Amino acid sequence: MAFKTFLFVSLVIAAILAAPVAEAQLGLIGGLLGLIRIQGTLFCTADGNMGANGTATPVFPNALVQLQCGGNVVSTSTTNGSGMFSILLDPLNYILSSVLSDCNLKVDTPLISCNSSLPALGGLLSPLRFIGNTALGALLSVANIIPAGFRFVS
Repeated sequence: MAFKTFLFVSLVIAAILAAPVAEAQLGLIGGLLGLIRIQGTLFCTADGNMGANGTATPVFPNALVQLQCGGNVVSTSTTNGSGMFSILLDPLNYILSSVLSDCNLKVDTPLISCNSSLPALGGLLSPLRFIGNTALGALLSVANIIPAGFRFVS
């Protein structure tokens, strides 16, 4: 009897130590399905994209980036001081193909807040583009999505 208890406790401890962080947050099914990550950099331009001069293009810090699916805001992120944002989605609630076809990134933060020569009204909108998967360990995969290109909307 003592051997069976020892064996059971050993198996439980081994399973806990072998579980990646994402599995701990999403359960075993989430770890097998993989996460969906949407990330990018928002620039302080009339269309939110990198200008023709590349690295000299200023970024848009502290802008609220919304992920809208079917017209509803389902997740948000605020750009950091480098204009970068990242949104993680639970694969138990979202299907990659649906995210790509039904969702957009929207920025309602006034462009004038990063450059006084830009419009005070309106915002930015971008469809999404899948750029590939990243394997993290044996079970976890991350689907990487970026903005396909912001455009100004009034």
